[in-house]
Amino acid sequence: MPQPVIAATGIYIPPESISNGELVSAFNAYVSAFNAENAAAIEAGEIAPLQPSSAEFIEKASGIKSRYVVDKTGILDPAVMRPNIPERRDHELSVLAEIAVRAARDALAIWGGDVREIGAVICAASNMQRPYPAIAIEVQNALGITGFAFDMNVACSSATFGIKTASDFIAGGSVKAVLVVNPEICSGHLNFRDRDSHFIFGDVATAIIVTDEALTSGGWNILGTRLKTQFSNNIRNNFGFLNRCAPEGIGAVDKLFVQEGRKVFREVVPMVIEMIVEHANDMGVNPKGLKRLWLHQANINMNDMIGRKVLDRTPTPEENVIILDAFANTSSAGSIIAFHTASSDFNSGETGLICSFGAGYSAGTVFVQKR
Repeated sequence: MPQPVIAATGIYIPPESISNGELVSAFNAYVSAFNAENAAAIEAGEIAPLQPSSAEFIEKASGIKSRYVVDKTGILDPAVMRPNIPERRDHELSVLAEIAVRAARDALAIWGGDVREIGAVICAASNMQRPYPAIAIEVQNALGITGFAFDMNVACSSATFGIKTASDFIAGGSVKAVLVVNPEICSGHLNFRDRDSHFIFGDVATAIIVTDEALTSGGWNILGTRLKTQFSNNIRNNFGFLNRCAPEGIGAVDKLFVQEGRKVFREVVPMVIEMIVEHANDMGVNPKGLKRLWLHQANINMNDMIGRKVLDRTPTPEENVIILDAFANTSSAGSIIAFHTASSDFNSGETGLICSFGAGYSAGTVFVQKR
């Protein structure tokens, strides 16, 4: 039976970054303008005044210090507070496909293999730019790849679900190599006027090449993959093509990212810890002996607790990789950024865990071993 391996990963980072200070300045300007404009209604008790934010609050709540974005100007304009991303014509490469292709080319260069060996492309991400044609097929065309391609959306867990799917394709003999791309323009679905969530997300794209071991001399053996879903409304985004059919008066706020953060923490963290430990035990892997965890970069407090419980000790920064400070939450791409940027020091035979979790609820575990 063919043995799947992670041959290479790649990344594309947008050139613009927003610090907490810049984001807070724009947000607080909006709050001041809103409260002034609605002073009479606030005085009468008809509406509540908006509360300002601070860089210190954001960092304490999330571990985030800055985030990369595809457009900075619109987000920081208190009158706009969303990215300015001009719509492209149908014959032009879409924005999501463009950043996916850039990450893919980075991965292909690191791999050094023949692109003609790739038989499938999976675009695994949280927010697709359109229903169809699939972004993955557009990426496939741009890179000159034959075979087949499709989109997959399992929110923040999309990358691990993509790796699992690619691994199964290879083990089953369907293809010899699969390209998985995770383009995330999270700023497009974020409500930058919501104090509790406006700081959470950033933009990035990652790519993973999964191949039959015969095509790759190095890389990572995939020891095991496992997926889990459990329905919850605590993280939700209602934007979709049916919104235009909704009755007039339906608000736009719920069409953006919304979450019940405390409920998510209480429910997701124990689920993920249990899943990791059970999966490791089923494979005969001691979770306490993992050299490194590359977790979904959701929130510093979630990652800290998962790391402590899985390793049964307080992890060092090298054991539990955190890239939240520079990238923020990049949805499906977060665990892959962590893996891509903090894995070069592994020796043959050492093991680690790529793990993602998010809306759905959904979670995926991928145990890997350096070849």
